Amino acid sequence: MVNHMAKWSTNGIAACMRYDHGLSAKLATIAIVAGLASGQAFAADAQVKIANFTFDPPTLTVNAGTTVTWVNADDIPHLVSEKDGKFRSSALDTNDKFSQTFSTAGTFEYFCAIHPHMTGKIVVTP
Repeated sequence: MVNHMAKWSTNGIAACMRYDHGLSAKLATIAIVAGLASGQAFAADAQVKIANFTFDPPTLTVNAGTTVTWVNADDIPHLVSEKDGKFRSSALDTNDKFSQTFSTAGTFEYFCAIHPHMTGKIVVTP
């Protein structure tokens, strides 16, 4: 959608300003493509849902710099713990969240310290 707006000057000459509503999206696309071409990585956020005594998804692959947030959708508490102790949440009640930023590449296996049969994995790529 294009909106034309005019402003009249004191000598009667109209200066017409054209405003393109899609311009912001076009500029954002150009910025993203330019960033990708330069090799710049953009950190994103990802989520793991805790429900029915499972982590969903059970394996999540993300880029380095990504913050992963676990959200407890169960009616009972869960505690997210990395198997080698690299990170650990407090007990998460219903709708509680725990976030961890993964800055280095690697595979991070985790489990629920309250219900050890619940396991998951974060795979971080460079």
